[in-house]
Amino acid sequence: MILPAPIIAVFTIVMMLQYSMTLITLISVFIYAVVIYILMKKGTPLSLSIQPKMDRITVTLREFFTGVNMIRAFNNQDYEEKRTNQTFEKYAAQMIRVNRVFAWVTPIAFLLMGIVYSAILWFGGSLVSEGTLQIGTVTAIVEYSMLTLAYLMTAAMVLVVVPKSMSSLRRIEEVLNQPIEIIDPENPSTASLNMDDEHVLSFEHVSFSYTKDSEPVLEDIHFKVPKGKTTAIVGGTGSGKSTIAKLLLRLNDVTSGQITLGGQPLQQLTQEMIRSKISYVPQKAFLFSGTILSNLQMGNEHATEEELTSAIRISQLEEVLDKLPKKLANFVAQGGDNYSGGQKQRMCIARALIKPADIYVFDDSFSALDYKTDAKLRTALHEEMADKTLIIVAQRLSTIMNADHIIVLDNGRIVGQGTHETLLATCLSYQKFAKSQGILKEGNI
Repeated sequence: MILPAPIIAVFTIVMMLQYSMTLITLISVFIYAVVIYILMKKGTPLSLSIQPKMDRITVTLREFFTGVNMIRAFNNQDYEEKRTNQTFEKYAAQMIRVNRVFAWVTPIAFLLMGIVYSAILWFGGSLVSEGTLQIGTVTAIVEYSMLTLAYLMTAAMVLVVVPKSMSSLRRIEEVLNQPIEIIDPENPSTASLNMDDEHVLSFEHVSFSYTKDSEPVLEDIHFKVPKGKTTAIVGGTGSGKSTIAKLLLRLNDVTSGQITLGGQPLQQLTQEMIRSKISYVPQKAFLFSGTILSNLQMGNEHATEEELTSAIRISQLEEVLDKLPKKLANFVAQGGDNYSGGQKQRMCIARALIKPADIYVFDDSFSALDYKTDAKLRTALHEEMADKTLIIVAQRLSTIMNADHIIVLDNGRIVGQGTHETLLATCLSYQKFAKSQGILKEGNI
């Protein structure tokens, strides 16, 4: 009622003063409405195409700032400048087309206001000269007509913004309407998880593909994880090691087969229940902006000083903290960009160790550590967490040689299981890994 009510009131007053004079304003309102309709019909599709181009600018700039060192290393500044300029030029060209369409709104409004003003004075002056209308009445009609057109012009200004807003709204709706991939069961299992069982976790003939039409990443994966032991998963790049870790956390659902945790199928458990039992160190170390302490407390915000000290000691984070002026209160930039890869990995490991869990998963999380730190960390894990269930995903065999059970993956399939010594004697793929890393010499098989 904010816009219609004043317009209705104005027309009522004008019609009371002089009915015939109202036709001039009515005709101008009709013409203006038709013009706005034509402009909206032409300009709306153009406005809707603006947002994707704005998204492209955001992506291009993010890539530029994230990869600025790589651009400099390859002396690729000219190409990136050209690519960025092209992105901005496409956006600018589209914005110019949109603004050219909607630029007609204000001039046409003022043109109609001028025509209406002149017409009322012309016809009103004639009526005044004939003695059928008073000058005060003409003045009132002019003022009310201008007020009506001013409201319409304001409405048109708002309508110009609507297509741009609708474009953004549609983008938001696309995100909100995306189907949830992982859904908790309607009636989750109420049985308690038996984490004291001999095998706390099992993969039972599990296969997985990211989409229905894509090739399977994992095929017929079958193994059990014993309680209180260290299970290692090794394989080449793209063999599916990290996918197993994600399936375990139920970040994805299996295509076929079944994963059980504490004797219960994962799909019968809530995600909160699953992740409360598992602590995870991601393949790519990631820290949140804040302090080192705030990042560690993500694992357990109520962690005691003793628990913090223990996690810091095991993860070999002490060496890093000793060199920092504010220790745990030291600042962490977004993504931890003000720390090296090895430092970030140690912080992520400490964060995971602080969390009280039954299973600890390390997804290739020692890769950025030097050999000395790696060896000290493995020794500390073996001594301090001997009774914990550990799953270590790795490419570096020195990291997992002492594991109780090693699973070897090749192209999404298990090609060997056993201890380090057993696999050296029986698994060809493991032998190749050992040779490539200097653990096994030629002729020692």
